[in-house]
Amino acid sequence: MHDLIIIGGGPAGYHAAELAAKEGLKTILFEERNLGGVCLNEGCIPSKALLYSAKLFDYANGGGARYGITCEAPKLDYAMAVRRKDKVVKKLVMGIEATLKGGGVTVIKARAEIEGRVEGGFAVNAGGKSYQTAKLLLCTGSEPMLPPIDGLQDALASGFAMTNREILALTEPPKRLVIVGGGVIGLEMASLMTSALCQVTVIEMLDKIAGPTDTEISTLLQKEYEKRGVRFLLNAKLTGIGQDAVTYEQDGKATNLLCDKVLLSIGRRATTAGFGLERIGVEIQNGAVPTDAQQKTNVPGVFAAGDINGTYMLAHTAYREAEVAINVICGRKDTMEYNAIPSVIYTNPEVAGVGETLESARAKGFEAHEVKLPMMYSGRYMAENEGGTGICKLVWAGKRLIGVHMLGNPASEIIATAAALISREISLEQAKKIVFPHPSVAEILREGLFHS
Repeated sequence: MHDLIIIGGGPAGYHAAELAAKEGLKTILFEERNLGGVCLNEGCIPSKALLYSAKLFDYANGGGARYGITCEAPKLDYAMAVRRKDKVVKKLVMGIEATLKGGGVTVIKARAEIEGRVEGGFAVNAGGKSYQTAKLLLCTGSEPMLPPIDGLQDALASGFAMTNREILALTEPPKRLVIVGGGVIGLEMASLMTSALCQVTVIEMLDKIAGPTDTEISTLLQKEYEKRGVRFLLNAKLTGIGQDAVTYEQDGKATNLLCDKVLLSIGRRATTAGFGLERIGVEIQNGAVPTDAQQKTNVPGVFAAGDINGTYMLAHTAYREAEVAINVICGRKDTMEYNAIPSVIYTNPEVAGVGETLESARAKGFEAHEVKLPMMYSGRYMAENEGGTGICKLVWAGKRLIGVHMLGNPASEIIATAAALISREISLEQAKKIVFPHPSVAEILREGLFHS
């Protein structure tokens, strides 16, 4: 009998396994693909490696002239960038493997399926062998949503249509790309492919891009990418996929659009099928496994962390949920808080936000107001972002900071400070006493505090 079996080796799974081993728990981790899950192998890390290559090319290909640097006939060797991406991913996967092995975690590369209950716990089968455990942690992650669109399955089979997995494996960019969905994945791939000199069209059903992102910020980001040649079709719906074109509807009119590839990025859904959850009565709501603040499912002894619970499908949320689950399993008090989960869109410029926007705060009944500053209030930002039009917004409910949202580089490296201020409910007076390094772009937060 093992102390803990973890199904799924993504951010939640491998982090939980490492923590469990440190606590002395006899732990097995089942993962049928590579450790690291979608995030490390097909999402967060490979996309950022390619986006960094694209950013450097942007600066070399005319963008550096604003800083006094010019290059003659720069070239983006996309295949080499992909090889570098693969090298980065491989090193990180090997690092996780070594960490788990060194910690005493048994890692079995196989698909695991719950057999049922046994005395004192649960039975899990993998590769024809049965394993027993006192506690079970579900970390099966998520998968791309694939809507019932005419011709989609044939297009996926031929490679004409892609998900995040396939587009990151391309060794050369297409000349014309249609991206279905203007959320985080769609926008990051639009950024990458535009830098790679691909003609990009984004089809989005809503009247704005970037989902719940602050409306003004998403509008500014859209305008920035329209300047670079990206075409955005808002309030539009994809209705069909052919062999070399897609069909979309907008304002009641159907239009054919020629392209070389189609990226489906309309969202993700929890992966719950085929793991035997029904054999022990694990509840599924809206396609996900609901959990309480301690990551407990409706079945005693069974926990869930990461995308499977459908709460925040972000790797950093999964890490924290894994920590909560292991703490609770080990008998310590801990709860998951979702009021300060940062999110980032790694375009160029970056978008980052945490907590409530002014719109969402007022919709929830807060008497909220915001303080908005140009990022140019930061001397470091001005020094490093020639012509930048970034903004930073602080959202307040009375004297309590409940949201921070920004457009500008490097927003991804600043937003954690804002998350700390919100999650710890630091008062305005206390926050003003924090000493920020000078010059740093993060000083925009300090400016915002003193303008509040």
